[in-house]
Amino acid sequence: MSLHLHESVSLKPFNTFGVEVKARLFAEARSDDEVREALAEAERLGLPLLPVGGGSNLLLTGDVEALVLRMASRGLRIFEDDGERVLVEAEAGEPWHPFVLWSLEQGLSGLENLSLIPGTVGAAPMQNIGAYGVEISDVFAGLTALDRQSGELREFGLEECAFAYRDSLFKQQPGRWLILRVRFALSRKATLRLDYGPVRQRLQQEGIETPTARDVSRAICAIRSEKLPDPAELGNAGSFFKNPVVPIELAERIRAEHADLVSYPAGEGLAKLAAGWLIERAGWKDFREGDAGVHRLQALVLVNHGAATGSELLALARRIQADIERRFGVALEIEPNVI
Repeated sequence: MSLHLHESVSLKPFNTFGVEVKARLFAEARSDDEVREALAEAERLGLPLLPVGGGSNLLLTGDVEALVLRMASRGLRIFEDDGERVLVEAEAGEPWHPFVLWSLEQGLSGLENLSLIPGTVGAAPMQNIGAYGVEISDVFAGLTALDRQSGELREFGLEECAFAYRDSLFKQQPGRWLILRVRFALSRKATLRLDYGPVRQRLQQEGIETPTARDVSRAICAIRSEKLPDPAELGNAGSFFKNPVVPIELAERIRAEHADLVSYPAGEGLAKLAAGWLIERAGWKDFREGDAGVHRLQALVLVNHGAATGSELLALARRIQADIERRFGVALEIEPNVI
């Protein structure tokens, strides 16, 4: 067996909250065969298998009685290029932001708005990650996943993935699919998405009137660095709550009391509210209790100031949820996977 199993391994380096918990067993899979070996070992030992990527969408609330499998396969390739539309494929273990930079180095556009998002390529479709007006589904061209029930490989197209806001088939069916590699349709002819004001404003401040994809990427990196803490310096998992979609009537009732409510159209009769605005207006921004807190610059981000446990962070999240429900009648949904 090429897979190496390790007992009682700290998962602190493998979750961006920096929570100190231990895995009963831990292994890294660098190939499809090692993924299959891990599945077989977990079944033989009677343990669940918990796959992880960069740990950037994970809240661990206690020691994990499972075989934790870090998806560590690497590889980037261009497999179709007609001079304009280019199909690229990335292995699941590729870190996301370096993959975005690689695509830009190849002269490709499409991923620039998703710059500086933590995590790995394999985890990206799970959440249908998105930022600044672009989601994975906008550039998705397919993926290969292992069916944990049958052991067979399956190819998924766009429709089969059931992508929605921070959602997908793979999130809806936890424990069934292991994503092995993902394909993206990118372009050599940039069609830039500058819908979000801060991006356009940043480019204007830099005197860039005709931006390239690289310009957009650099602007977004700068904006994210100013707004969001670096997990290497302050434990966090990025946005902790989804922006809630509510009936337009509820949004208007809130706006009647709070004229500066931040909201966006979300389909007929619906509005998407900025969860960060709700949390900040409720007074939680820069809140701290022990080492569990809310970021001082972005109320949507929960942070670990050093030694917070996952249970303490979850308890803080629950308090925020209850307060927002009481004040505004809005239910906030936690974005990271809670284990």
